[in-house]
Amino acid sequence: MSARVALIGLGEVGRVFVEELRAVGITDLSAWDTAFGDPESRARRNARELGLEPAGSAAEAVAGAELVVSAVTAMNCVDAASSAAAGIPEGAYFFDLNSSSPGHKREAAALIDRAGGRYVEAALMSPIEPRRLASPFLLGGPHADAFGAAAAGFGMAGARLGSPEVGVAAATKLCRSVVVKGLEALMSESLLAARSYGVEREVLASLSNILPEADWEAIAGYFMSRSLEHGGRRAEEMEEAAATVADAGVEPWMARATVERQRWAAQYRDVLPQETTTALVDAVREAAGLVPAAEEERA
Repeated sequence: MSARVALIGLGEVGRVFVEELRAVGITDLSAWDTAFGDPESRARRNARELGLEPAGSAAEAVAGAELVVSAVTAMNCVDAASSAAAGIPEGAYFFDLNSSSPGHKREAAALIDRAGGRYVEAALMSPIEPRRLASPFLLGGPHADAFGAAAAGFGMAGARLGSPEVGVAAATKLCRSVVVKGLEALMSESLLAARSYGVEREVLASLSNILPEADWEAIAGYFMSRSLEHGGRRAEEMEEAAATVADAGVEPWMARATVERQRWAAQYRDVLPQETTTALVDAVREAAGLVPAAEEERA
């Protein structure tokens, strides 16, 4: 397939898009990221390793593109659309993959539509790995149907159509996030405390009494490591989730609590990787200055 694709945001997801698009024969690629000014940023490192010359601006990056992929942090959804709108070609698809609230998605859509682009809302309904662009993308908005017909050519074999109304896919994603990111936060908090009392294995083993039989130690380690590695981004996403829940008239107590636990976890990212879940819990406890409950009682 011959097409020009622009990436707004060159973090984890943006890098996957570059690699996967090249794998299906799309090599005319450009990228812009607000972090390009920092030579040590992840975005700039990705550009170097991928052999991409950073564009001077978002408008420069999207010039001549048939598809613009917006993969920035949740709070920057509207800013990304605004910067791309300055140069987006008439009729180009703007694929908004950001984990932002329905309200912010509608703001972004209005900016792109006024500029002559075709806004497509997209919600990634799983981690980007291991399926990468074959992951389940839920498409939304009035241009989703047309884009869906072309999605496989961009490597997105798992894309499916949702609602033609902008914001519905975002609501689906963020209500799911209340559960998924909440589980990460719950697992981290439980294990950090349980380890202090020496009962972490019993706690994990007991989960199969009410949930399907599984390797809960491995699951717990995975959840906790994801929270440590991506806690900052997850905290932003959960702020958007909290706003989405509140807009439905529901008090977002759980979503707000998850924001705090995810943000707390992000400061201990440097303890990764660890060989076992127990080692991971101990590394976080040490980095956070936590001590066993018995020692706290004697202090």
